[in-house]
Amino acid sequence: MRSKLVRGTLAIALVAAPLALTFSPTIAATTAAAAPSAAKPYVLENGETKPVYSYKNAIRESVWVHAPDGDGDGNQDLVTVDIVRPRELDGKTPVPVIIDPSPYYLCCGRGNEGETKSYDANGQPLKMPLFYDNFFVPRGYAMAEIDMAGTARSTGCADEGAASDIGSIKAVIDWLNGRATAEDINGKAVKAAWSNGKAALIGKSYDGTLTEGVAATGVRGLKTIVPISAISSWYDYDRSQGLPFYLNYPAGLSQTVEQSRTRSVNCSAINSQMSQDDGDETGAYTKFWSKRDYRESPPPSADQVRASVFLSHGMQDTNVKTVNFGRWYDLMKANHVTTKIWLSRLGHVDPFDYRRSLWVDTLHRWFDSQLMGIKNGILKEPRVDVETSPGNWVTSDTWPVSDNNQQMTFHADGSLTTGAAESGTDSYTNNPNQGESQAVSQGSNPNRVLYLTGSLKQDTRISGEPTVDLTIKSNGAVGSSGQVGIALVDYGTQVRVRDDGEGVKNLGTSSCWGESVSYDDACYIDTAEDTGSFPLAVLARGWARLEGGTTNHLTVDLAYNDVTIQKGDQLGLVIFGASPDWLATVDHGATKYSVDLELSSLTLPIVGNLSAAPNAGDLSQVPARLPNGTVPGPRQGFQLPF
Repeated sequence: MRSKLVRGTLAIALVAAPLALTFSPTIAATTAAAAPSAAKPYVLENGETKPVYSYKNAIRESVWVHAPDGDGDGNQDLVTVDIVRPRELDGKTPVPVIIDPSPYYLCCGRGNEGETKSYDANGQPLKMPLFYDNFFVPRGYAMAEIDMAGTARSTGCADEGAASDIGSIKAVIDWLNGRATAEDINGKAVKAAWSNGKAALIGKSYDGTLTEGVAATGVRGLKTIVPISAISSWYDYDRSQGLPFYLNYPAGLSQTVEQSRTRSVNCSAINSQMSQDDGDETGAYTKFWSKRDYRESPPPSADQVRASVFLSHGMQDTNVKTVNFGRWYDLMKANHVTTKIWLSRLGHVDPFDYRRSLWVDTLHRWFDSQLMGIKNGILKEPRVDVETSPGNWVTSDTWPVSDNNQQMTFHADGSLTTGAAESGTDSYTNNPNQGESQAVSQGSNPNRVLYLTGSLKQDTRISGEPTVDLTIKSNGAVGSSGQVGIALVDYGTQVRVRDDGEGVKNLGTSSCWGESVSYDDACYIDTAEDTGSFPLAVLARGWARLEGGTTNHLTVDLAYNDVTIQKGDQLGLVIFGASPDWLATVDHGATKYSVDLELSSLTLPIVGNLSAAPNAGDLSQVPARLPNGTVPGPRQGFQLPF
């Protein structure tokens, strides 16, 4: 098929100046070449690949891989792949490749510094965002950064995680293994003779989502993926049990990332069709969403995954909510996939920005193991690292670690206990203007019901996904739609990671991770957890659509979490109308909702047993609002999986 590359758009001179930072001591990077054996592209030092190849003299090139026609114009899409690889090994020893695929390389940037790609006057890559190329190329790896179809210098259209997005990245893996074709900037056919066919995919948010989607195709040659804050089901990113977080989001997201294209491509028909098919009116899980689900839908699906998985997610991530990692990880275990996992107390944050030195070392050893075949013992170490409270990391071989699904019942006096359920109902009136901060605060409030444990007698760890079995009647008109919102809250003044942002702050220093050159430095602003003393924390949230004029029986899934609640705190469950700071609400009136106490309960995955003093209801130290009148939650307006 005819290619769609517009040659005249590629001479982009976007040379970026290095950051003006105060550099702290660097990770050593040497340009002294060494001679590995013909079959191995690496030299070992203390069991790890040693930086013996020159980053400054590395081969830097762009190719355009021929991918399936994602925009329906009858032509193959051309997917940009920018590559940096060791010159010393060219034509001598093939190398594995680490790949970060993204829609953001020319629009929004990557990492804490928001780095974008830059090119020389001939359209060849200069600046490659993030540290991966600076660190790994001197160690015998190639680094590739892919512009997802419909973005930056690639052709085609984006489609929010469906066939075009995933197919454009899979095609590159196929090319690296001789199963697809590509061309250079002059249109000349080019093969990946330098590649040994072994590939890794890594990335945060949308980038990480692409890694899971491609792995779920079962593509051969993909040896490992490192999804960071990734989406495993776009339905669970865009909505919760029938309730949309935004309206017309798939088309809006695609239009946003398509704005970075360096050529004119008309994707309006595809975007319009997505808005027609996304089902905002009903919130139902349809074929549209199964195409964007990498878990248990028709392929791509989790049972096709061949690659190992090193997963990272923040337990306070309100952008890509934790259901996305939790259910993906459950399936990886069920399918006996080799896994490793890091779970922090932060939000939508890369481990490079909260546990930097250990992250780089662990990632280095992971890639050495999975791509180079080096037996360095990483698979014999604990597979799970979890931060259960600020700075307190614990390890285990499996996750969750809960050994007790504790059922708790609601009572008319406002208590939440492990005792028998009682008959009766508890009611509240929907307030469509009530934010979450009002719903979870102290005081009399007719627009919510609140159940409390009383002060906990010992530290209590929740590990897994809490759920609420709820029998609730909406007194709205028959055939109308309503909604319920539920928050699991830790009441008690404690030092916590801030959750009115991402939980990380920039410091006044920087550190370097690999070899720098004038147009691509390896130095990044140092960061740290942003903690403070706060009177409460929302541990988990869930929302669900209800049918008006009838009794609804449903299970509301709350967020996966792993957190320690301190002795003396109270655990609370708040039931209210879905907040406008979270959802595009469907019930805009003052509808009355009635909770059936006997047929409703909370199931908590805990370690050990929960024991509380009989003082439920004392929230005298909890303010009416959180500091500055705000509530931990998502950024306002259109939010990117970024």
